[in-house]
Amino acid sequence: MLKILIPVDGSEHARHAINAVAKLARAPAEIEVMLLHVSHRPAFYGEQLPTAYAKLDEAAQFNQAQVLEDATALASTAGLKVFATEACTGMVAPEIVRVAAATGVDQIAMGTRGMGAMGSFLLGSVAQRVVHLAEIPVLLVK
Repeated sequence: MLKILIPVDGSEHARHAINAVAKLARAPAEIEVMLLHVSHRPAFYGEQLPTAYAKLDEAAQFNQAQVLEDATALASTAGLKVFATEACTGMVAPEIVRVAAATGVDQIAMGTRGMGAMGSFLLGSVAQRVVHLAEIPVLLVK
């Protein structure tokens, strides 16, 4: 059984990664996937009232749940068996690698560009960092 972690952020490239793994799943080997959404919330929101912090966190958690729900539906429609979903907060690339190590997946499959405002010209900065940090194979999908 091959277990693959797919980080999702709602982007077209994340959907491509799910579809690429679905194509792999049609091969003779059995594949299970875990879907992960990492929220990179700023540690400092400026001069906000305490109630504003709660609203920002609530909105971020709602977004994470929605992204994971949409990704789970896409993965299931594509014929993938989703064995877990997880939402966490932190620096995106290190969190992806941490979750991959903690869950013992065999591979990470992710889009080359995400929803982030910053990134490199040819390859997204998160994808570059995951490739650099990961000790398991990383499948990058355009």
